[in-house]
Amino acid sequence: MLLQYFYDDKLAQASYLVGCQAKGEAVVVDPARNIEAYFSTAEKEGMKIVGALETHIHADYVSGAREIADRVGATLYVSDEGDADWKYENLDSFSYKLLKDGDTITLGNLTFKVMHTPGHTPESISFLLTDGGANADEPIGIFTGDFVFVGDVGRPDLLEKAAGVQGTSEPGARAMFHSLERFKQLPDFLQVWPAHGAGSACGKSLGAVPSSTVGYEKRFNWALQHENETDFIKALLEGQPEPPVYFAVMKHVNKVGPAILRDLEKPEVITDGNQIETLLNDGAQVLDTREAEAFSQQHIPGTINIPFNPSFTNWAGWLINYDEPLYLLCDPNQTYDILTALRSIGIDLVKGFMDAEQAIKQAKNLESYANISPQEAKQLLKTEAVTFIDVRNQSEWDEGHIEGANHIMLGTLKNRLDEVSNNGTILITCQSGGRSAIGASLLQAKGYKHVQNITGGYTAWTQ
Repeated sequence: MLLQYFYDDKLAQASYLVGCQAKGEAVVVDPARNIEAYFSTAEKEGMKIVGALETHIHADYVSGAREIADRVGATLYVSDEGDADWKYENLDSFSYKLLKDGDTITLGNLTFKVMHTPGHTPESISFLLTDGGANADEPIGIFTGDFVFVGDVGRPDLLEKAAGVQGTSEPGARAMFHSLERFKQLPDFLQVWPAHGAGSACGKSLGAVPSSTVGYEKRFNWALQHENETDFIKALLEGQPEPPVYFAVMKHVNKVGPAILRDLEKPEVITDGNQIETLLNDGAQVLDTREAEAFSQQHIPGTINIPFNPSFTNWAGWLINYDEPLYLLCDPNQTYDILTALRSIGIDLVKGFMDAEQAIKQAKNLESYANISPQEAKQLLKTEAVTFIDVRNQSEWDEGHIEGANHIMLGTLKNRLDEVSNNGTILITCQSGGRSAIGASLLQAKGYKHVQNITGGYTAWTQ
């Protein structure tokens, strides 16, 4: 048996290539949209990819299952559990099999047994993998998707908070409790292979370790310590992070099927800085992906800064309008990776890009914002009236915040500008200074001129 792990740190998303070496065939479990790594690995191992298995309709990234099916005619294996609202659509142009609890998939010496594990979503399934080539008559592990993570379980409130399906959080939590009771009956030696790691918004305390065992999770995962259903529901629904607004888009895209990448329009290479100025004057979205320090020193008015780092994809999903064309100012050597990251969450309307440094050199007008220390900010608060904004998450705010600050979580800032006065200086902070830098760029792009970012954020403020 071949088991290969793939991880996208920008999405905190894991996927798996599983193959029978005797037959030379493999499947991918919960594939990401960029499928190149699966095929290069399969070729290296002398295997043909014949299937794509999905644990549920994903909310946080575009699935690559149909991309795989389109490329090589692989079979889609997807859940047929849950009600009509959570059934996959538009599958007829592919080979596919709908799965119910107890169904099996055979791949040479390997057997995948379906286990319906609702809670995170109604249609959620897990796959118990048995390696018959090793003469095993019991599973070696379970692909849990967003059901059980290392140290956590999938949140049941995304359908309500992100997709707008009212009244689903508590029933989802109740379903999760009963799914976990079933999980507890599995052998302790089973390996657990989840679809996400630390940093994912699909739970509140995911571990950074890539895998675990059923026995370990039964002993140390907080969610498996509850014996009382009511207490469990309360604990599960409390303290969940804000779900990115793009999750609702992803749910729909993965249900009906995303565009195939080869059908997307190729972005234009822009070399004339005047074109960027014209686009901005026409109201276009222009995203500058340079580091925050460089952007703060000089940038083109109207551009938004989301640095291309591990949190890039998350904040792009929060702040970019999906239904409007997007233009990039970036390092040309990073263009492919940036485009891949944006497309991984369905931001497909990228129309063009320009070398950021060339754009700055050609720009007729540039602006900047100040980065100030906590000590300077404290002095400023003593001498003049300022608007003070904290863009951290709700849980961070609840744990402690600066007196006089107004809480506007970064992802919601663009829709709450009516709460931000444009008279006088605006101080903006977060936990360490990264998110507030994005917020500063957003405010400036919306016409707020006197913006100052507190370096080091709340952490430095309290030291």
